Amino acid sequence: MSRNVSVVVTDDLDGSSGAKTVNFGLDGVAYEIDLSEGNRAKLGTALEPFIHAGRRVQRGSRSRNGTRRPAPSADRAAIRAWAKEAGLQVSERGRISSEVMSRYEAAH
Repeated sequence: MSRNVSVVVTDDLDGSSGAKTVNFGLDGVAYEIDLSEGNRAKLGTALEPFIHAGRRVQRGSRSRNGTRRPAPSADRAAIRAWAKEAGLQVSERGRISSEVMSRYEAAH
């Protein structure tokens, strides 16, 4: 016996079918909602002036306290070596303080 399973994504606002997931964020919180084309257009229209006036940022580019995070490929050993040469206190392993990271970013 064969079985066919269908998944129907419905609009979270009005229950209409054919919805697609939309991601957005506000105040550092990410949201997602399933919207039909009509409701997606309404959301886009409502947000358009804010999007136009705002700045696009790369996700994860800043920490919670506003300091820049290093790129994922940043050489942590090189950062630690630079910090030691600069007379900054830095641990051999683990998290590098935001102060050290800020000063490293400013110097490079």
